[in-house]
Amino acid sequence: MTYETITYEEDGPIGTITLNRPDDGNMFNVTMCHELRDVIELIRRETRTRVIVLTGAGEQFFCLGGRKDGMEDTNLYAGTLPTLEMYEAIDKLQKPVIASVNGFAVGGGNVLQMVCDCTIAKESAIFRQVGPMVGSFDAGYGTWYLEDLVGKKRAKEIWYRNPKIAAREALEMGLINKVVPDAALKDETRKFALEIAERGSFALASIKAAFNARHGGVSGLSRMAHDLLLRAYLETDESHELGSAFAERRKPDPSKFGG
Repeated sequence: MTYETITYEEDGPIGTITLNRPDDGNMFNVTMCHELRDVIELIRRETRTRVIVLTGAGEQFFCLGGRKDGMEDTNLYAGTLPTLEMYEAIDKLQKPVIASVNGFAVGGGNVLQMVCDCTIAKESAIFRQVGPMVGSFDAGYGTWYLEDLVGKKRAKEIWYRNPKIAAREALEMGLINKVVPDAALKDETRKFALEIAERGSFALASIKAAFNARHGGVSGLSRMAHDLLLRAYLETDESHELGSAFAERRKPDPSKFGG
């Protein structure tokens, strides 16, 4: 499938999504939000890849946030940049997503890397929240997830003062996982991803679901119980016996329960 604002390629167990609007800071618009959601939905339905990398095109920008052009003039959802489509897609994907930050991660771009499971950044990368400076804000993922990463006091300062955060400082405060030399970002990201890809896919999916259930409410719990546990339960002796007993209009045999 071809896309207008992103690219996607697979290399062994690693799938790489690249935000592909470098002439506009890789800012996401309505099309990119939907294309990122759609490609992740396709990735959910296959088992070829085990780890996903998310990065930006070029050497300067990971993502500078959102471009609100082309939306309807309404206070309803049609007038809102659908960033939640991207964030929720990453959250519910059963595969780890690694943000490979190749430059500035600003505003919604910083929130995007926070939503990813891990972040590796090049030495010259810069992180920043700018909402209150430019007449915007993120009152959901950008606040709760940031608080989880760096603590409440520091998260509030990041939102209230909007400081530029260098990669090394971001690492020290827990905002990201690893900093590497600029020229080594691609190779180090692949090495990081391959190490994770060697782990058990079902185990990783279960761990990710457990982390996300904390903030996901009924949706988060359902991702664990339905997406991970139901399929396995349907293969048990108990499930088969109950299904057969119902079809045959007889009482089930309790000795097969729990099997």
